[in-house]
Order: sequence, then structure tokens, then C-alpha cells
Amino acid sequence: IGAIQAVSREAYFTLVEGTGVDGSVRSEITSGKKSRFPDLRGMCRETSSKSLEALVKNTGKESLQWGLAAGMYWGLTHGLTEAHGTHDWKNSAVAGAITGMALALTTDDSSHEQMVQSAITGAAISTTAHLLSGIF
Repeated sequence: IGAIQAVSREAYFTLVEGTGVDGSVRSEITSGKKSRFPDLRGMCRETSSKSLEALVKNTGKESLQWGLAAGMYWGLTHGLTEAHGTHDWKNSAVAGAITGMALALTTDDSSHEQMVQSAITGAAISTTAHLLSGIF
């Protein structure tokens, strides 16, 4: 997921910069994450090797972050299931919140608001996934 996200982000920005669309689109997408990919630029001749190197580094970083999130979520869910004796939406919500908060800590410019938002998002996504897994 991290690798696909990093590659698709770079392809999108290369396309946007190549078509001459103003930078407001890029700033809207990257607002809040401005320093996350500081070395990525469009693929013109003079910056292509630097951009490719940054892409590889960021792909590895995002892959590691998603691997950490998956492992942490699984471990927390499994541990909570063992502790409570049942796998319910509450375990998923707690595991998602803690995992979301941990993921927010891996960014360069994590703030209190960002951690709270990530915890709420993680809890919401994992609870929804748990509830939908019973339907499908």
C-alpha cells in the first residue's frame, strides 16, 4: 500500500506539473504533509535522478509505516481478543485508535491535533471494517 501510494503520488504530481496546472492543486493535496516528500519534483531531465532517489526512499518509508500499522493493529486486536475472550467492535475501535495514533507519530511534523484525528480515523475505519465483515 505504501509503495503504491508513493508511486501514484509522484505520477500524479508529474502529470500536474507537466500539464501546467497551477500549484494550488498540489498545495491542497499536500497541505498538512508539506515536509513529508520535500525532494520529490517533476521528472524533468535535471531533477530525474534526484526525484527517483527520493521516490525510492519515500516508497520504503511508506511501506515500513504501513507494515508497522498492519502488525500493530493485528497484535493489538489479537491481544484484546485474548484478554476479553471475544472479538467485537470495541476491540477493533481501540486497536484502530492506538494504531492511528502511532502512525501519526511516524510523520515528521506530528501535532496533538494530527494524533487525535488519526486516532479517530483509525477507530472509525477499523470499527466499520469489523462491522462490515459480519455482513459480507
